[in-house]
Amino acid sequence: MVDLRKMLRHIDWLTVASLVTLIGVGLVFIASATNAQPVNGDNLHYVKRQAAWAAISLAALIIVVALDYELILRLAPWIYWANIALLGLVMVAGSSAYGAQRWLEIGPIRVQPSEFAKVAMIIAFASFLSADHRQEAGALGRLRDLLPSFAYVGLPMLLVFKQPDLGTSLVFVGITVGMLYMAGANPKALFGLIGGVLSLGSLAIYLHYRIGLWIPLREYQLRRLLSFLDPGSDLRQSGYHTHQSQIAIGSGRLFGKGLMAGSQNQLNFLPQRHTDFIFSVIGEEAGFAGAVLVLGLFLLLAWRGTVIAARAKDKAGSLLAIGVVSMLVFHVLVNVGMASGIMPVTGLPLPFISSGGSSLLANCVAVGLMLNVDMRRFKIYF
Repeated sequence: MVDLRKMLRHIDWLTVASLVTLIGVGLVFIASATNAQPVNGDNLHYVKRQAAWAAISLAALIIVVALDYELILRLAPWIYWANIALLGLVMVAGSSAYGAQRWLEIGPIRVQPSEFAKVAMIIAFASFLSADHRQEAGALGRLRDLLPSFAYVGLPMLLVFKQPDLGTSLVFVGITVGMLYMAGANPKALFGLIGGVLSLGSLAIYLHYRIGLWIPLREYQLRRLLSFLDPGSDLRQSGYHTHQSQIAIGSGRLFGKGLMAGSQNQLNFLPQRHTDFIFSVIGEEAGFAGAVLVLGLFLLLAWRGTVIAARAKDKAGSLLAIGVVSMLVFHVLVNVGMASGIMPVTGLPLPFISSGGSSLLANCVAVGLMLNVDMRRFKIYF
């Protein structure tokens, strides 16, 4: 039986504080971003929905914290194959929006399984890498030693990519690299392989336009990549999002224009402003200072995650924590990068801040895993 007082005494309150603050910041800026787009006359429709998801997500976090992560890891094979089945179900019976088939509708609720797939992959991969034969010295020292890991992650990643969801499939890469590095993979083999894949990808895109080589990317995805390389080439279509986002962030200057006073936001110039481009709203209305404070909260969360990984009682716990950190850091870097125009637009939300119930729930469960690992470095059971 769990001793609640001991659990609370050992919980990492800095992690909890940064998480709750980020959710609060999200609610404030979702209110601002959707002020000019009421639903059935309700300007707070999106805020109310996000607040409901926040309550559900925090409850899920508490449940995850109460379960011993060793028990969760013992369920890893079931979690892995349930994840595969759910992603396969999306391809067969999922609902579509914006040209992608990523959602499952359960009555009035619409969920995005690919968001939960990332957390499921962290759990399953932590169990996979913590197997005894992979903990031996040099077990991940050569390129061929890494191939089983890439195959293990590759199946769910391919199913997400086929939705199509390029951004989320790239998150799998970030998680894999972070966890393999923590598991002791040879950095030269690991990062050499990544460099090789990026080089081949760039060559394939070049040959696609040069000689018509087939590549597994849709035309709009390619246009986004090329627009990133040449932002001024198509400001009315593929480059529109980034261009308006840069205007919004730049116009905020040091302290911003004030809440609900951003022209790009309130006059509907900025697209997807309550989801993918909410950081642009923060930059415009809270300025450079507000943006730095938000990034500081993410930095605090990542720092606590690395501390938790370093002091975990076992390798599996360390891998769980670093997997969560890798996922969140990758999301933040890509989202802020695309809002600033230094990375392609991939549709990744800003964790805990962007509107979206599935994303918020999955991220809170992930942080719950991290807190779980930290608390159980002490004995909290009678």
